[in-house]
Formats: sequence, structure tokens, C-alpha cells
Amino acid sequence: MSEKAFQVLFVCLGNICRSPAAEGVMQSMVDEAGLSASIRIDSAGTEGWHHGKLPDARMREAGKARGYTLQSRARQVKRDDLQTFDLILAMDADNLRNLRALDPEGLHHAKIRPFCDYCTDHDEKEVPDPYYGGPEGFEKVLDLLEDGCANVLRQIAKV
Repeated sequence: MSEKAFQVLFVCLGNICRSPAAEGVMQSMVDEAGLSASIRIDSAGTEGWHHGKLPDARMREAGKARGYTLQSRARQVKRDDLQTFDLILAMDADNLRNLRALDPEGLHHAKIRPFCDYCTDHDEKEVPDPYYGGPEGFEKVLDLLEDGCANVLRQIAKV
């Protein structure tokens, strides 16, 4: 079967907390479902401040406690990503606005979505940035990511 993999990109501001955690959570779910060959996961930031760095140590630790390995390297989203990826999920309204600004013609707006649109167990409209807070912020982010990623996978895999 030579079917093209469905590609999902998670986007936050610096690509060191929320989006790499989403990538790790989603990759774990995809692997567990046996769908690694048909679903490709990546993450990026709307800013390039942390290019090449591992996710924030606090997020890696919180993820590790839940069984996730967060080892991706930060990168900035590129205009080409809008064409490459089938679904682009923004962690908050600012990221959504910045992503859509990369597409002034609106050709890809339908696949650029707020991540929290996929959350069913939580009412938040945005995934809060835990960077300047305490450990509970990282736990809250993981709660939201587990909720939303499970639903993204269900929709993609049609399970």
C-alpha cells in the first residue's frame, strides 16, 4: 500500500512546551494504535527563539511521568508547512492568527484549526502556556493534550 501518510502539525509560540508535548502525546497514541506508517506527527513554533533545542525540561519531566518521551527539536513553522501538512493545530488564538497570516490568500485556512476544538472532556478554548508557571501548568497542558489528541486520532483513523 503506497498511500500517503496523513500529516499533523502542532504549533505553539516557541516549540518547547505545548507543541512538542502534543507531538509526543500524539505519537504515543499513534504508535499504540499501530498507525505509525499512516500518520506523521511534527511540531513547530511561530517564533524561532529556541531553534534546535529540546523541549523545556519541566515539560519533559511531566511527560516522562505519564510515559511520554519528548525529544523533538524546536523549529519555526515555515510557509511550506501549510501545504505539506493535512491538519495544523494551533495551541492558542495568537498562534492561530500567526499561522493564518502565513496564508494571506486563505488557501489553507480550513486545515489550520484551534487544538481545543478537539477537546471533549475540557471546556478550555486555548491550551495555556505553562512556561512562566509552576508544575501544575504542565500537568494541565498534558490533560488537555491527552483529551484533544485522542479525538484527533479518532477523527483521522475513523475509529
